[in-house]
Amino acid sequence: MVLYVTMEDASDDRTFKGFVEKLTLGITRVLENIPGVQDVRFAEKAPAEKRYLLSWEQKNNCTLPEDLRDFYLTTDGFTLTWNSKLEDKVVSVGCMVINSIAQLRPLLQSNVYSLPNAPTLADLDFDDDIEESNAPDPPHFDSRSRIFELDPCNGNGKACLVYKGCTPGVTAQQCEVWFLDRSLFWHYLTPSFTAYYRLMITHLGLPEWQYNFTPYGRSPQAKQWAALYQPLTFHVDAHPDATNDSVLNKLDPAKAFNGKTKPPTPKKKQAQVSATTKGQGVSGRHGVNKR
Repeated sequence: MVLYVTMEDASDDRTFKGFVEKLTLGITRVLENIPGVQDVRFAEKAPAEKRYLLSWEQKNNCTLPEDLRDFYLTTDGFTLTWNSKLEDKVVSVGCMVINSIAQLRPLLQSNVYSLPNAPTLADLDFDDDIEESNAPDPPHFDSRSRIFELDPCNGNGKACLVYKGCTPGVTAQQCEVWFLDRSLFWHYLTPSFTAYYRLMITHLGLPEWQYNFTPYGRSPQAKQWAALYQPLTFHVDAHPDATNDSVLNKLDPAKAFNGKTKPPTPKKKQAQVSATTKGQGVSGRHGVNKR
């Protein structure tokens, strides 16, 4: 059964806390219980309207994946931050962001400093680039790929929703999540938005956590933060091959992102089903997927 919590219902403090805990997979409570962590803040955002999602799809000639659609129908974007107190100084550490549907914009080169005949991102595409073994084909900056900024990564790069193998005039269907580092190299992250959301939560939004999926890894300072607040998963080999079930617990987007609801079963029908079940001596049980 899917429980849908509207923002009107969330006006009640207890209901809102349950909504936040459900949306963040309980990470807010975990952070609040970590020594030294302060100011765990979740930005409340209303659900996106369906017409905005349809407008985005028509404008960009892409179909939103179902899990991302359900996410936006639950909350139009996501922001969770937290600080750390070191002696008498408070430092901003964790930052988890998913852009709103309005900010899910194509990745384009800024035209602030553009000059005639200036190079563009498409000029960086080389089909004969050396590719990593067993890695998916990287995105292209030209019309072969449609790229949208999903997470600004606090200025350390960009996590992007990528549609590959695109054809002009044809609606793109399949997408992946890739990380574009500050040197404009691509690194594969996850095959779906749900998997990326799971990674973001489990990494606590720590600085440069996306660089754990690159050959060169995080900076020394970011490694110190990870060793301090993420000791259990800090030494995990988080290469793209590590996005399997052994590292990523299965996440049901229908439970975390409540974009759809099921109509309640009429009481009469429930009574009939119960009577029939008792008469046959069969006890039904709904399976619950636990981690």
